[in-house]
Amino acid sequence: MDFYELSSTFLYITFVIYLIATAFFGMTLGNKRDENKKSKATKYAMIFTITGFTSQLISFVFRWLEAGHIPVSNMFEYIYFFGMMLVLSFIVIHFVYGVSVLGLIALPIAIVIIGYGSMFPQEVAPLVPSLQSHWLYIHVTMVGLAQAILAISFIAGLLFLIVKINQSTRNKETTFLELIIYGVVATVGYIILSTGFGAAGYEAMFIKDADDGYQYEIVYEMPALFQPNNSELMSEDRFNSGLETPAWMQGVDAGQKLNTLTLSLLTGLVLYGLIRLILRGQRIGAYLQPKFGKVNPDVVDDIMYRAIAIGFPLFTLGGLIFAAIWAQEAWGRFWGWDPKEVWALVTWLFYAVFLHLRLTRGWHGKKSAWLAVIGFAIIMFNLIVINLVIAGLHSYA
Repeated sequence: MDFYELSSTFLYITFVIYLIATAFFGMTLGNKRDENKKSKATKYAMIFTITGFTSQLISFVFRWLEAGHIPVSNMFEYIYFFGMMLVLSFIVIHFVYGVSVLGLIALPIAIVIIGYGSMFPQEVAPLVPSLQSHWLYIHVTMVGLAQAILAISFIAGLLFLIVKINQSTRNKETTFLELIIYGVVATVGYIILSTGFGAAGYEAMFIKDADDGYQYEIVYEMPALFQPNNSELMSEDRFNSGLETPAWMQGVDAGQKLNTLTLSLLTGLVLYGLIRLILRGQRIGAYLQPKFGKVNPDVVDDIMYRAIAIGFPLFTLGGLIFAAIWAQEAWGRFWGWDPKEVWALVTWLFYAVFLHLRLTRGWHGKKSAWLAVIGFAIIMFNLIVINLVIAGLHSYA
């Protein structure tokens, strides 16, 4: 039995089911909708969400069987696990608080996170020696779970800002909120690009002369705005702007990642412009605000705080304490200022400050919501920029 193919098949099924669930969550918006219809839409949305999570869990188990170890040893596997834990966290939050509209934000973010992870190699490979430890199960899974729970605070914070920011005039808050919404739209742009060019079977192959003296074949699945540094296009009739990826960007596939990121941002800009055109120039946040009119801000604020109150100690254990113990076992030191280690400390300090301001200074409402949004940006900076630009001891991931 080919567990790898089964895992890939269930991953695709998961993607489709999450999209359907998102559509049903969208049907719950609006103050003028019949409450019975909203209730039915919420019911079907949760059924599809739980079904999608089950499909994703099955995919995860099949990959585990194929690999012979828990599949969290590379970037694709870790981000896939992170996205799965995000959906699980939302399901738990829904049954505790009953705020189903969070799913309209949580599921698209989970889809985007999984899509981003798919940019990385998906082949199942044996564990490198430094990962052949029981700490792989403890440290990595706990960090993934902690970051997923912390991501719920971002989702609640974003919903709170949409509901509470004064949209009657343009100001700094509305501008920053629109930038956040643009980021979400840009990630939707990535999904459209990857799905469209993937369905068309688009490929462009480059040969790259690397600093280690080897030549590498790099296949682009989107048009090349940025080709790999020191490379040559080998595929005929494929677009190539001639711009090279900066040499300081680390990794053989750095050009591919930069190219995908740039195309996604540009596509997001086009989509955002089209949405604003459809809304006749109205800001997206201003359009959504009345749709979320019946959301209780106090409940959303409580979700935001409790998500961090739970996620922070888990991250402390997994991201700092257990990580330090494993570092001592693997490299003979508890701390070494590796980029991943430094950013884990930055993340921990930020959420420690959040809890301090919340508990001692009474930072509730919009202040806490903005901090929750910034905190998630720090997490995503770690997942994207640190892995794309900076090399370190964790580069095997």
